[in-house]
Amino acid sequence: MLRLLAVHAHPDDESSKGAGTAAYYRSLGVDVLVVSCTGGEAGDVQNPALDATSLARAERDIAGLRRAEMAAAQAVLGIRHRWLGYEDSGLPENGEAVHPNSFARIPLEISGEPMVKILREFRPHVLVTYDENGGYPHPDHIRAHELAIWAIDAAADSAMLPHLGDAWQVSKLYYDRIFNGPRAIAVRDALDTAHPMRPALDEVVGWMGDRPDLATTRVPVGDFLGVRDAALRAHASQVPADSAFFFWPNDVQRAVWPWEDFQLVRSLVDTELPETDLFAGIAKEST
Repeated sequence: MLRLLAVHAHPDDESSKGAGTAAYYRSLGVDVLVVSCTGGEAGDVQNPALDATSLARAERDIAGLRRAEMAAAQAVLGIRHRWLGYEDSGLPENGEAVHPNSFARIPLEISGEPMVKILREFRPHVLVTYDENGGYPHPDHIRAHELAIWAIDAAADSAMLPHLGDAWQVSKLYYDRIFNGPRAIAVRDALDTAHPMRPALDEVVGWMGDRPDLATTRVPVGDFLGVRDAALRAHASQVPADSAFFFWPNDVQRAVWPWEDFQLVRSLVDTELPETDLFAGIAKEST
């Protein structure tokens, strides 16, 4: 069976960045595992429309609420999930340092051990994570990238951490490029100028419109946009139901951009770019 591992910083990242891809591959019988490096404990409640019970719970137990939301998203996507177990570093302002016990400050040789164990146990053929900038400069996103790269190399080296199991080499490594300028521009331009979402998309284009198109691989997710949206809405404390940042009209997306985009950065197998399959070049009978 083919296996896909996605390494994310916080619960909800798996739904905003690659949920369509996870649902697509699950429909094909691929085993998909998401690792959340932190519990999202430092997150604020972003949804003022939360019902009173959820809001009260968030005020006293944001970590517990986010675990429950992650479980709901996992059920929607039909994936496996593991917590790496580290504390959310938050997003300090004005150059303030993150908490010394938070994920971003834990040395890689410590935080990387459980990730190596997961790699050697799950034995993924493909791993997806963020680039060296974390997709955006959140300290946990940057650290998730660093940890994934360190763990891939360590897991493949039989001389490193032999007590964690037999060495395993990931065949292909991808960076998430889902939030990209061409996609935002294509969706914006396809909308009628009177559409109420247009101003919000103008803001998104202003934020990421200049990002270079680095995608090598476009996974067809047009039939899974509703699943993706349901997974994202499961993280209700973080995502307002009417968020114009995430929820673009699915009919428009299917027409102009029915893909999620990734960049192939390492491959041990032969493949021809551009791709439409993260597993291109990997034998279907791989074990």
